[in-house]
Amino acid sequence: MDDDEARVRLLDAAETLFYTYGVQAVGMDRIRAESGVPLKRLYRVFPAKEALVAAYLDRRDERWTAGLRRHVEAAAGEPRGQVLAVFDWLAEWFAEPAFRGCAFLNALGELGDTPAAVDDVVRRHKAWLRELLSGLAATAGAPAGLGAQLMILVEGATAVAALDPGPAPARQARTIAETLLEQAVR
Repeated sequence: MDDDEARVRLLDAAETLFYTYGVQAVGMDRIRAESGVPLKRLYRVFPAKEALVAAYLDRRDERWTAGLRRHVEAAAGEPRGQVLAVFDWLAEWFAEPAFRGCAFLNALGELGDTPAAVDDVVRRHKAWLRELLSGLAATAGAPAGLGAQLMILVEGATAVAALDPGPAPARQARTIAETLLEQAVR
């Protein structure tokens, strides 16, 4: 097994374990056991748990943002429909059996005095989402402030769904987003 294969195996194990049980609850030995990567190679690839957490979140960011971007782009047509497609995508995500809320905010909340590498990934992820929502709102003819309101709807729906999984919070947030869009473009 080379370092590239070890990295993939470690990230696969970390993604499942960290998202399911939490960053603090999962030790490096459990990651090693789950991945089948020898301890020496684990620490060669990821010298500290902080590096593994940051890499896990980086990879999750790439997958999450790509999935959302594809869904929004598939909702071609009027720009308003692309804004609402965000909430349709959230409804699908919230309905997944393994849904446990926002991995980025979960990690941030768990780690307290967040390591810089982890904090950077979380902030970059949220900045991307805020920019996406602001851009979609602007394209739909809404004023600049609507993007921030949509961000609050997305984050709020995600938090509610973490407590009560299922698509309902996303559908409720979508209804609110429709109302906000209608009022904003008048």
